[in-house]
Amino acid sequence: MTPQHPDSSGGSGLHSLVKARVAPTGSHSEATGLKNEARSPDGTPIVDLVDRCEASVCGVVRSVSVRPRAKVPALVAEIYDGSRALNLIFLGRRRIGGVAPGTYLSAHGRVTYQNGTPTIFNPAYEIRPDRGR
Repeated sequence: MTPQHPDSSGGSGLHSLVKARVAPTGSHSEATGLKNEARSPDGTPIVDLVDRCEASVCGVVRSVSVRPRAKVPALVAEIYDGSRALNLIFLGRRRIGGVAPGTYLSAHGRVTYQNGTPTIFNPAYEIRPDRGR
């Protein structure tokens, strides 16, 4: 076992060696790109959304699930714009053609917060194959 010596930042030598070798992840660079696209005239960054106000957002669908809500199906699509995630809830829907993980879309509707997560119910949406450009 080799001795670990503190470096100038107060961490161990092994810790600083590992830290120096870790490169930024692809998800970090993707988040930066999504943040830039969300600041386009078409969208508001999700992190800046205000409760009970209408907003337009752009982002990538990270997950799609169907949740039963009082005997009515609800399709939930989580989108991410690089700043924060938002749930789009489509009441009465089990699936929507083209809305799948990895799809880039824009959505418009009234924002509400459910358990601290920004949510838009039955939004108007547009699938953007050109990623909003």
